[in-house]
Amino acid sequence: MTAPINEVKAEFFRVLGHPSRIRILEVLREGERAVSELVPAIGLEASHLSQQLGVMRRAHLVQSRKEGSSVIYSVSDPMLFELLEVAKRILTASLSETRELLAELEASDGPAPAMAGAVGRSRARDPAVSAGR
Repeated sequence: MTAPINEVKAEFFRVLGHPSRIRILEVLREGERAVSELVPAIGLEASHLSQQLGVMRRAHLVQSRKEGSSVIYSVSDPMLFELLEVAKRILTASLSETRELLAELEASDGPAPAMAGAVGRSRARDPAVSAGR
């Protein structure tokens, strides 16, 4: 029996959910690379890099081939780069909204009305505040 599609998707994103694996994809965007080139570019020890590449290879995100004594890695499907670009756009939009909210907060003269009411209510319910402590 095959796994439900939502589990397959979750596993795909789980594999992508490691900073080193994202960095590997970013470096491979420039073209295929030998492991010896990836080590300094990624900033991992060779054993850790090999472990991450193995996870990615088993998930069919990258492929490898031997060239002499070197192992050369490349991305299995260029659509991964499109996915990374979409993620970048989503994060940029989210951070932009956060920056705008922070600017509004910094420009305000006091706590926002909703915040002031919430703080007042929570302090009134606090037994230590009610008892005058």
